Amino acid sequence: MLYGIAAATTALLLAAVLTALLRAPARRLGVLDRRRQRPLPLFGGVAVALVTCLVAAAGEWTGVAPLGDDARDVLVAGAAVALLGLVADVRRVKARFLIGGTAVAAVCVVPYEGAGVPGGLLAVGWIVCVSVGFRALDHSDALTGTLGVVTAFGVGVCAAAEVMDGLAALLSVLAAALTGFLMHNWPPARVGLGSCGSLFTGFVLASAAVFTRTGYELASSAGVLFALTAVAGADVVLVLLSRRLAGRPLLRRGPDHLAHRLRRLGLTPPGVTILLGVAAFSGVLVAVLVHLGWAAESRVLWVAGGALLVVLALLPIRVYGPRGSGGSGGSAGFGRTGGTGRTGRIGGSGGSPGSGASRSPHGSVSPQVSARLRVRNG
Repeated sequence: MLYGIAAATTALLLAAVLTALLRAPARRLGVLDRRRQRPLPLFGGVAVALVTCLVAAAGEWTGVAPLGDDARDVLVAGAAVALLGLVADVRRVKARFLIGGTAVAAVCVVPYEGAGVPGGLLAVGWIVCVSVGFRALDHSDALTGTLGVVTAFGVGVCAAAEVMDGLAALLSVLAAALTGFLMHNWPPARVGLGSCGSLFTGFVLASAAVFTRTGYELASSAGVLFALTAVAGADVVLVLLSRRLAGRPLLRRGPDHLAHRLRRLGLTPPGVTILLGVAAFSGVLVAVLVHLGWAAESRVLWVAGGALLVVLALLPIRVYGPRGSGGSGGSAGFGRTGGTGRTGRIGGSGGSPGSGASRSPHGSVSPQVSARLRVRNG
């Protein structure tokens, strides 16, 4: 207990300090997100991943809090995914390579003994989807970090209930590191998580959740796992449906995520984060109660129904510009801006004249999009 408190406090402070220190090197090396008026350094994820690995490894090395084989495998594979994400932050990497590398790491970490080969392959697919989903959520200030903290606490409770002390300790350290990072990422952000931190966070959370549900019935586990990551899952489904209906390539970025649509409804960036954080907490709470046996398994259907209702309610909101505004298939003309090759932001003042993302469907500037908007295309 005392070690857990000390480890979490250490991770929080180290992450906060290291995130601040890495801002200058990120600017100097040009590792920036240029999808906004003021380029954003992207080494926040390096701080989160590095602090999580160091604090967890210190507990293992000193013998005060041994991780165990499961948590050690998750940490090593997560570190490899973080390195892959760092490469994507530094230079352009095609999405299929990120997905493939994450899948390889997931194949190496899934517990086939308890899940079986078919269940293990399904778990690999789910881990990849959650990891990519968390990366896609890193277009809005504080959103990925907030959802990561909430989910880490929920999965940590499930791990503690299964007497997986190593996993529970790892997740508490991750939650603390993300909290330290959020001190610099709350709107308006001064540093971003990037692919390094978002992939690492999603991968560790998804892998740990799979371990906590190993040995349970497949349908029940699927419901609990979905409830733990309902917001990320709803965001992925919304984006896929939106791009499919608009005739856009599925991997082409655009302002079509949950946060983008909520911003168009008039919510502020902090309001978007708080609202989606509350939604994530609700799903995580249901998942934890079902896992502990304190609620019927059918309760996860309420989470699935709520997610589906949100997707259907937000899907009609127009987020793409006219087809003739500079992008193909209603892409709204998101042009490259140089640097690391990241796409154009949606913004008010400072946006490119040809960008349909910063305009209403009739061509006028949307009142919901301003220079302070930190919801980026992702």
